[in-house]
Amino acid sequence: MKPIEAIRIAWEAIAKNKIRSFLTMLGIIIGVAAVIIMVGISAGTEAAIQEQITSLGSNLVFVQSSFTRGRPGQGPQSGGLVFDDSTAIQDEVEGVTAVVVEQYSSETVRVGDVTLEEVEILGTTTGFPSVRDIDIAEGRYFYDLEIERKQKVAVLGSSLAKELFNNESPIGKYITVGSTKLTVIGVLKEKGMVGNTDYDSRVYLPISVVFQKFTPSFFARIMGDSVRMIYVELDEDANLDSVITQIELLLAKRHGVSLEEADFTVTTQQDIIETQESTTAAFRSLLAWVAGVSLIVGGIGIMNIMLVSVTERTREIGIRQAVGATPNDIRIQFLTEALLLSIVGGLIGIVLGVGGAYIFSAFSGMRTVIMVHSILLAFGSAAIVGAFFGYYPANQAAQLDPIDALRYE
Repeated sequence: MKPIEAIRIAWEAIAKNKIRSFLTMLGIIIGVAAVIIMVGISAGTEAAIQEQITSLGSNLVFVQSSFTRGRPGQGPQSGGLVFDDSTAIQDEVEGVTAVVVEQYSSETVRVGDVTLEEVEILGTTTGFPSVRDIDIAEGRYFYDLEIERKQKVAVLGSSLAKELFNNESPIGKYITVGSTKLTVIGVLKEKGMVGNTDYDSRVYLPISVVFQKFTPSFFARIMGDSVRMIYVELDEDANLDSVITQIELLLAKRHGVSLEEADFTVTTQQDIIETQESTTAAFRSLLAWVAGVSLIVGGIGIMNIMLVSVTERTREIGIRQAVGATPNDIRIQFLTEALLLSIVGGLIGIVLGVGGAYIFSAFSGMRTVIMVHSILLAFGSAAIVGAFFGYYPANQAAQLDPIDALRYE
């Protein structure tokens, strides 16, 4: 039997029972769509996390506190990072372009009759615009001397400047943060939302001012100028391993600890991305396997309906054998029908999966990324499932005795 003839006969058989054929394909449709949507959600989450990490800047090293229990003989700084550690890294480590420390708070901001509550306050250092890849739209950023002298100056995010001053230039004007009056010296260019962070709606202050005026708790004041994270931007030509080694040795010496008992950890952007990728890859595989169960259920449905079809069409099979059809022709005919059911179901599933991923992203706010390999994998799996579960009914049809088939009522 020619392939075209087998496809024609199979399609006619499917078309005769449209509703039954659609219900048979439903398991395949759901399975293919589920694989595409779930992998798309997982890949979108991974892309969003990676984008958030890279948005911190390029060529960065992260130095993070990891508190340890103090022991006799350890230095007074043992137990985490302090602000002076960032200055030491900037001054003593070769290959460092900029060092940034951040300290967060939340305060009420007032200008004239305008009052904004729960505005995020970010204390930073002079390297912040370089490390975070943010440009100055108007005015300037603060200097090291202003940080040292704890001068009350502020830089505004673009949207916050518009809310407080409308279309007027805020440079040289005053804002009141909490109970502290500050002079505005600059406005940042629009950066927008990155992850859950709105860079345009924050007030940026010298970190020393935040330590002095906006330290959030009594415990924090007791701890002094302790910091959770130090961001180190490297020169493009710097040797990453060499810089990390220098930072580890410098901080271990400053804190009076060995590298084995260090109260800090040093990681790179690539380390974080690789850890995140391994986690999301495992999660994505789990989702794909869960969705793949629907394909197996769909395959069982195809086998079931094909067995019913063989029983219903036993007399037809006998007539075909009587006019010269070989067992292999019968086998190909029914196998082609099973394959058509799975392939058509797979195509419908692809359309629903891609559309469903976009709809999910639009209504949930979560990012989805359609992965071409997930479409190919889902469609290929559907075809394999159709062939696998369709072979047994096709073989049963091929083994029918022509005389018994013709006598079947």
